[in-house]
Amino acid sequence: MEGGRGGMKESEGIMAGNGVVSRGNLHCLKKAMKRAQSGKKLTIGFIGGSITQGSLSSTPLTCYAYLVYNWWRKKFPEAEHLYVNAGVGGTTSQFGAARAEEDLLCHKPDFVIVEFSVNDENNGHFAETYEGLVRKIYGSDGEPALLLLHNVRYDNGENAQKEHEKIGKAYGLPCISMKEALYGKVASGEIPVRSITPDDLHPNDLGHELVARAVIEFLEGVYECRSEEEPPFYKGKLPEPLTRNRYGHSVRYRNDNCSPECDGFTKDSKKNEKNSHIFQKGWIASGINDKIVFEIEGTIIAVQYRKSIRKPAPVARVIIDGKEERSFLLDGNFDEDWGDCLYIDTVAENLENTVHTVEITIVENSKNPAVPFYLVSVIGSR
Repeated sequence: MEGGRGGMKESEGIMAGNGVVSRGNLHCLKKAMKRAQSGKKLTIGFIGGSITQGSLSSTPLTCYAYLVYNWWRKKFPEAEHLYVNAGVGGTTSQFGAARAEEDLLCHKPDFVIVEFSVNDENNGHFAETYEGLVRKIYGSDGEPALLLLHNVRYDNGENAQKEHEKIGKAYGLPCISMKEALYGKVASGEIPVRSITPDDLHPNDLGHELVARAVIEFLEGVYECRSEEEPPFYKGKLPEPLTRNRYGHSVRYRNDNCSPECDGFTKDSKKNEKNSHIFQKGWIASGINDKIVFEIEGTIIAVQYRKSIRKPAPVARVIIDGKEERSFLLDGNFDEDWGDCLYIDTVAENLENTVHTVEITIVENSKNPAVPFYLVSVIGSR
């Protein structure tokens, strides 16, 4: 795999090897393959946004994540395999860092693909949240093998790859870019954009297949050299962070792990089996001056709530430590048409690393709201 591209082949319209923008260190990936080859249980995990979740694939079995998982199953039939898809549409690596433990790491994955490059913006904030997620996974028990996947917008070629790739290289991780593997041929018209995506972002079945091929051809190259020993990138201690690294320790407060003071807000006790991350384990309120108060530890505080296409929806105000200058509006009205959004707002940064009071109050509502205000969680990072 010289330069990360040895053994790569052109595959039906894309040069998958061009997508390997960083070969990375293969010690953990080879270890996972040897574990599978010996017949042990292997957990294949994915965390990302709507593309990882499988948006616009015709079935859950035709999304890129399942296709990559199926490669592991077929390549190592002697092993027991577990598929963990922790993709959540419309979310960023900031939320990924907060939920990684409960949605992914509790399953003790052996191999993980991280995919947030079309959800994050290409700036320092998301470099820091992305690094927090990477460090949380990379430093977890079992030292899972990581592969960073950079999807792309097919109308303008934009993604957060520049910032994310810096993180990947700093941690010796393989990075695969669909901007390098596919976007150029789409932009030139060689591959019609509507053949792979109906909305310039989410792949259809063929688009998911092409994403999977880029990953699988890289895995095939690693498989061919799996017996060649490669020392680990780090031993015992993670490399020094590139950023301030305040998102590697994020705690998500929901109604099953905290007891805030409620005056008008009520617990949501229903269960949503379809997607356990969306609009459950939170709190609901509709009345003006309905209030909920948390005690949250951290230097950064974010609030996660529902923005709804069903209007009018209430507007809430959050105040940190009782200081008006630390107030922030949370507007429950969503100016899109694709569905309700699990939204996250960073409401305070650069606080003292101590316990802070977070007070959320309904301040605007119509006489006939279409939906109540739904507070999903409060997140403290440090």
